[in-house]
Amino acid sequence: MPKPYTVPPFLSALLHARSPSGYETEAHAVFDRYVKPAADAYENDALGNRRATLNPKGDPVLMLAGHLDELGLIITYINKDGFLYFDTIGGHDLSVISGRRVVIQTANGIVKGVTGKRAIHLMDEEDRKKVPKRHEIWIDIGVRSKAEALERVAIGDVATYDHELELINGSIGAARAFDNKVGAYIVGETLIRLAKANKKLAAKVVAVGTSQEEIGVRGATTAAYAVNPHVAIAIDVGHATDHPDCDHRKFGETTLGGGPILCRGANINPKVYQKLLAAAKRVKIPHQFEADPRPTGTDARAIQMGRGGVATGLVSIPLRYMHTPSEVVDLEDVERCVQLLVEFAQMIGPRESFNW
Repeated sequence: MPKPYTVPPFLSALLHARSPSGYETEAHAVFDRYVKPAADAYENDALGNRRATLNPKGDPVLMLAGHLDELGLIITYINKDGFLYFDTIGGHDLSVISGRRVVIQTANGIVKGVTGKRAIHLMDEEDRKKVPKRHEIWIDIGVRSKAEALERVAIGDVATYDHELELINGSIGAARAFDNKVGAYIVGETLIRLAKANKKLAAKVVAVGTSQEEIGVRGATTAAYAVNPHVAIAIDVGHATDHPDCDHRKFGETTLGGGPILCRGANINPKVYQKLLAAAKRVKIPHQFEADPRPTGTDARAIQMGRGGVATGLVSIPLRYMHTPSEVVDLEDVERCVQLLVEFAQMIGPRESFNW
């Protein structure tokens, strides 16, 4: 039997926070509670980013970014019988939306619902082969009329899947929003540990919980401008390709529990990559590699192009079943990533340049 694994309270609280893009308030409260006390300065902004600064007079400026937002559904229409129709926030697989319990955030509190579609018994053979279109799925909140529904919910309210964190084997857990609560936790926890350490930092460190990554890296775009870093690391999730039906010739080879994934490619500054690799070796943590020939689908692509350009790196946590209600992560990989970034920050020298 695997030994019991204790989930850090900060990470657990972030995973339970419901924070679709543009509605990150619950995640804000968690980040504020855990990170603000460790920071020398702490700010929010008009897009809902959180910026925590340590060693404000340091040089160079290091920005660590992990996004606070997650996938969700937004209510767009209520029919005469009180069934709710929605649009998707972020990139959903329509084949997994129906038959889910959901939590709707409203001005008057939480409303529970179920996503529904026509049952398989009521479909002909051809219909059974099709993925339902978004407008063919609805949310049922157990009411009988539009008027009754409008007493409980409003157009523009958002919903998330009611799939909470559960450890399924030792440190391996399933949750609806590891993407990217793990990244937000990692940047916040890195700042907390740097604040507690006795080592003097050369760098000014700014840990940013970014907003609206899932709909176009919007928070990272404004945060990179505001922080104006010399060097930055984006922390997100990456695909663990160690499951059936994943051709390594197409998708590379990365494994759950194999350690943080270091990215290489046009989005990545080579000096940053080399220092991340050196840091991983110094703290003796397992690590993996991925290659991406184009701007990555993460905050790194926005940060790299901030102002006059930022020396950017990307570290990813291996994850199975991305953008589904039950994403799977090995929490040991999360802890290793914190250790990696603490070491990286401490290795930066006074006024060190990453230009090449």
